[in-house]
Amino acid sequence: MKVKVGENGVTVPRQMLGDAEEVEIRDENDRVVIEPVREAKQKGPDPISKLGQDPVSCGAEDASVNHDQYLYDG
Repeated sequence: MKVKVGENGVTVPRQMLGDAEEVEIRDENDRVVIEPVREAKQKGPDPISKLGQDPVSCGAEDASVNHDQYLYDG
């Protein structure tokens, strides 16, 4: 397919984009690459956002500062 490049660029036909809601456009080795943005599907909230909400008590008052020593030095 050939299209004329206008002042605002070109329009990509919808059927070429499939069901994409968002695309990334980049210049790669003198080629224009248009790639659908695929979001990682998660079940529930991101588990990292809950770190520290339910800490474990281990009896060491400096565990948060010296955790490597406790984990690796015994």
